[in-house]
Amino acid sequence: MTGDTYGRAADGREGAYEGPERAGGPGSSTDARTAGSGIARRRVGGGILALGGALALTPIPLAGAAARSGPGAGTADGAADTGAGMESGAHRPTLRRGSAARAGLLQGPLDQLVRDAEAYLADSPAHPWYAGAVLLAGRGGTVALHRPIGKAVRYAAYDEKTDTGVEFPAEQQIAMAEDTVFDLASISKLFTSLLAVQQIERGALELEAAVASYLPDFAGGGKQDVTVRHLLTHTSGFRSWIPLYEEPTREGKLQRLWEEVPASTPGSAYLYSDLNLISLQLILEKITGRPLDALLRDEITAPLGMHRTRYNPPASWKPKIAATEDARPPWSGLDRGLVWGEVHDENAFSLDGVAGHAGVFSCAWDLAVLARTLLNGGVYGRARILSEESVDLLFTDFNTAFPGDEHGLGFELYQHWYMGAMATPRSAGHTGFTGTSLVLDPSTDTFLVVLGNSVHPVRSWRSGSAPRVAAANQLARAVPVRPERGRTAWFSGMASASTATLTLPALRLHSARARLECALWWDTEPAADALFLEASEGRDWQPVPFTTLAPGASSESPGHRPDPQPHPAGSVTGWSGRVWHRLEADLTKWRGRDVRLRWRYATDRLYVGRGAYVDGLRVRDGVRTVFDAERPRDAGRIEATGWAPSAD
Repeated sequence: MTGDTYGRAADGREGAYEGPERAGGPGSSTDARTAGSGIARRRVGGGILALGGALALTPIPLAGAAARSGPGAGTADGAADTGAGMESGAHRPTLRRGSAARAGLLQGPLDQLVRDAEAYLADSPAHPWYAGAVLLAGRGGTVALHRPIGKAVRYAAYDEKTDTGVEFPAEQQIAMAEDTVFDLASISKLFTSLLAVQQIERGALELEAAVASYLPDFAGGGKQDVTVRHLLTHTSGFRSWIPLYEEPTREGKLQRLWEEVPASTPGSAYLYSDLNLISLQLILEKITGRPLDALLRDEITAPLGMHRTRYNPPASWKPKIAATEDARPPWSGLDRGLVWGEVHDENAFSLDGVAGHAGVFSCAWDLAVLARTLLNGGVYGRARILSEESVDLLFTDFNTAFPGDEHGLGFELYQHWYMGAMATPRSAGHTGFTGTSLVLDPSTDTFLVVLGNSVHPVRSWRSGSAPRVAAANQLARAVPVRPERGRTAWFSGMASASTATLTLPALRLHSARARLECALWWDTEPAADALFLEASEGRDWQPVPFTTLAPGASSESPGHRPDPQPHPAGSVTGWSGRVWHRLEADLTKWRGRDVRLRWRYATDRLYVGRGAYVDGLRVRDGVRTVFDAERPRDAGRIEATGWAPSAD
C-alpha cells in the first residue's frame, strides 16, 4: 500500500491521504456546471474560456507585465531581471545562475530558506523529515538559489523494532548534490497532464469527451459518464488508489481498472486519485500509438533539453540518485528492500516503472526549466511545447464548485498546505509522496523546487509538509513589496498563531467629514487570517467599515477602472492581487469624541500569506489633517506591536 496518513492538520484542511503523493479528501459540493458541456472549440484568448456556454472562466495572465510592474518587481535600483512577458514578441528567458539582486529578490529570506530547510535534517520532532534535499528558487530567468543539503543515500535499512535507520558506513553514504536525481512520485502526474493538453491542442483529444469513447472497456462499473476533464481535475469519482500490483499480469491490472466502481457520481465531488492519471496514460498510448515514456521523451524532455528527466533511469545513474525506502510489509505492499534507482510507488513498479501517476525521475534544474517554460507561456529557448492558450488551461480553476480544491488541468492551484505564502489563485504546482514539490507563481514570476528523500529510510518518519511550507514562505518573503510612498511602509510580518497591532494615538474629531486615508496591501490565507481596522474610545475595540480601491486601468483591461469595494465588517482576507489599494474609512461616528484607531493582523497556527502592509496613514478632520504618519512627530506616536517599518 502506498497511502500516507499524515494529514494536513486537525482541522482537516489537508486531508488524510496523499494518495500516494498529496493530501486531499473528497469534496461534497454538487457540480454547478452543465454535464457534458463541450470544449471542442474552446476559446481561451481574449480572457474567456467557454465550456459549451455553461461556464466562463477568466484565465490567469502568465508572467507578463504583472511580473514586471507588480509589487516588488525590481531590486532597490530597479534592476530586476524578471525577464518575462506574455505580450506578443516579448522576451521569454532561459535560465542561468545569478544573484538574488539580479533576480529581483532579497538575499536575506533566501538565506533563511536554507537555514529552515537544514533544520528538518534533525529530528522534527521524532525523526528527520528527510535525509537530504536539493533546494532551487528563482525569478524570471535567474536561479538565485540552488543548494544541496544532507544525504542522498544514508540508510541501508530500517529497523522496525527500534524505529531506527540502519546507516551505511560513512564512506558509503552519498552527499546530496545539485544534480542529484529524485523519484518525483506524483509530480509525474504533471508530465502526463501536459502530454494530454498537447493532444487537446492538436485536436486528437477532447476535454469533454467520455473516456469510454477512447477506451470502451473503461465504461465498466458505471464509469460511462467520466470525461477526460474529470480525470485531469480529480472529479471522476475514482477512489484514491487500488493495489494493482496484486495482479500478476498487465491484463489483470487493467481488468481491475475496468471493473472499478466510482465512489461518487462523476463531476459531483473532488477526490484525488492515482487512477485518474493511469487512465489518462492509457488514453494517450491509445490515441498516439506510443508508450508514455517515449511520449515524455519526444514531446517534453528532449525539446526542452531536460536530459536528467525520464522513466526508468539506467543503472549508470544510480550513484547520482537519491535513495528512497526500505520497502517491506506491512508498511509497503511489496517486499523489495532498499529502493534505490527504481520507482518507489508499488503500482508504478508493477507497471514496469512507466505509469501516468508516478515513475518520472528528475533533478531540480530540469524542473526549473519546466517551470520557466510554463511561466514563459509554453516556450523555452527555441522549443515550444504548448501554446499560450493551452498553458492558460493549466492555470485556470476548473473546480470552482469545490472551494479549497482548486485545480487546473493537472496542476493544483492556491494550496497553502504546501505552497505556503506563495499561494495565490495564480499559483500552480504539485507534490510527490517521496518528499518532492514544485510551485510556480505567475503573479511574481517566481518558481520553487524542493526535492527531498523523505521516505528514506521509511515513510512513517515524515509527516505534514512543513519544509515545503517554510521554503515557500521564505521565497514569497524574498519578493520585495515597495512602499506606496516614501522609503518605508508598516509591515505586519508573517508569523503564524500571532496577533500584531498598529495603533494610532487618541484623536479628537470635530468634523462631519472626518476620515482615515491610507494605502493598503494584503495577502492572507483566506478566511483563516485577516486584517482588521478597529476603533476604541476606551477599552473595547469595534470594527470600522472602510472601502478600498484597486489600481486603475491596466494593459489587461484598458479603459476599465475598478469600483470601490466596501468592507462593512472592517476587515480584509485572502488575496488582493499583490498591489496597493487606496483605503478610506468614514470616522464621523466618533465626532466630538476621543478615538484611537488600530490595524490588527491575526493569524491562525497553520499557514500564512505574504502579510499586510499599510502606508501613508492620514486622518483628516474636514479640511484639517490631524494625523499624518509622514510627519516625524506623528510617526513617533504610533504604537507598533508585531508590525515594523519595512523598505521591502
